Amino acid sequence: MKLSTRIALAVGVTVSLLVLACGWLLLALVARDLHSAEDSHLKTRATAIAEDARTLLRAAANGQPTAEENRQRRLFNAALDVGVRLTGPDGTFSGGPQPGPSVALPAPGRGPVTVRGGGRGWRAYALPVEGAQVSGTLWVFSPDTASRTEVALVRRRVVTTALLAAPLSALLAWAIASAATRPLGRLRKAAAGLDPRTTSVRLEHRPTRIVEVDDLAATLRTVLARYDEQAVRTAQALDTARSFAAAASHELRNPLMSMGTNLHVLAHPNLPDTERAEVVEDLRREHGRLLGMLVALRELGRGDLVEADAFRVFDVAEVADAAVAEARRRAPDAVLTLSAEPAPLHGWEPGIRILLDNLLRNALAHGRGPEGRAEIAVGVSVDVGVGVGVGAGGGGDVGAGRAGGHVRVTVDDRGPGIAPGDREEVFRRFHRGPGSTGSGLGLTLVAQQAALHGGTVELDAGPDGAGTRCTVRLPSGDPGREGELPFRRDWLAVTAERSQSSHKEPS
Repeated sequence: MKLSTRIALAVGVTVSLLVLACGWLLLALVARDLHSAEDSHLKTRATAIAEDARTLLRAAANGQPTAEENRQRRLFNAALDVGVRLTGPDGTFSGGPQPGPSVALPAPGRGPVTVRGGGRGWRAYALPVEGAQVSGTLWVFSPDTASRTEVALVRRRVVTTALLAAPLSALLAWAIASAATRPLGRLRKAAAGLDPRTTSVRLEHRPTRIVEVDDLAATLRTVLARYDEQAVRTAQALDTARSFAAAASHELRNPLMSMGTNLHVLAHPNLPDTERAEVVEDLRREHGRLLGMLVALRELGRGDLVEADAFRVFDVAEVADAAVAEARRRAPDAVLTLSAEPAPLHGWEPGIRILLDNLLRNALAHGRGPEGRAEIAVGVSVDVGVGVGVGAGGGGDVGAGRAGGHVRVTVDDRGPGIAPGDREEVFRRFHRGPGSTGSGLGLTLVAQQAALHGGTVELDAGPDGAGTRCTVRLPSGDPGREGELPFRRDWLAVTAERSQSSHKEPS
């Protein structure tokens, strides 16, 4: 049922009930006024004929028939339009319209009351008549036919008014409601023509100065915007899932085939022990590589799917301390030191931990000196105007500080270093150097997290010209607008094809 029809029915019923309620009140007031007028008339008439009634009683008591007859005629003539009944010691005199003798009458001293008899109603008033040597009671009567007629007339008019008011008020309410809900109809048609699955056109609404309609339009726009946002997120999640499956299928095929071949070789009954040991070692390496690759792919997927509401303020120095402690457990032969100062950052704490873990893991794997020993010095510092950095490497330092609204993370190592022409390639997905047994995703994860936080990552020579320095700069404040991330990219599907040192923050 349309809203205008509902309003019309509600108004029609409500108006009818109001008319009936007001009519009932009006009937009560009219009946009371009519009774008041009748009662006043009865009292006035009774007072006017009281003297004639005393004279009649006196004539009856003195035994004067002629005088009694004259006084009786005079009494009834004075009564005019009311009935009269006079009772005394010598009899009862009555004339005019009145109830029968069997009807109980009110006692003197009370106000006018209604008495009924013979299917009719009467207003009756009793007045005591006292005089010299006489006493009696005078009743005057007035039939209530006129008042009942007037009340019935008012009742009919009230019912007629209610019957007319119902359709007329409903029709008027329907017309007003139809005009008032017309903006809702236009809004419904505009919203019905939108299909977020097939078109990018969104709701256009002109203010109507009707608060409810304008609020509903604003709510619809908000819902559609959230739908678009959720659709984008769903598409990103599906792309990430497809990319994960494709990357895993492509990158795991060769290691799995190699492991299958080695298992087939192990099944040979006459395989020498030395060759068997080599095959088992190959299996261990391949297993470790597969495990590392799956973990890295999972972390890439987490970075692709993280939402802005996961960002919060934390201390990079504390995360660096935990990452260094974990690196010491993994490589007890390495020398790692840490000096730290507070470095607040608004970001995704698990992502920064991923970034630091991979920086340290890369330094331990590729940053060892000529003697094969890893010496890593980790430092956290605050340099005004320079930024904050954490450095890690085979014989290097990690620093974190805050300046210019940035946190800088640097990793220095004393390894063989990276040629300038290769410093962009190492960030590409699945890029592995000669002899590397890793997944080729470690520095890709570093680049992803730097971009996710609106920062940059650079590779350069170490401070003394030896080894490699990796520098990550991250804005310390909220990098994006509310509900947004500063950078979105499918790192599972697309290789980081740009130089990290020339990365620009999105405008």
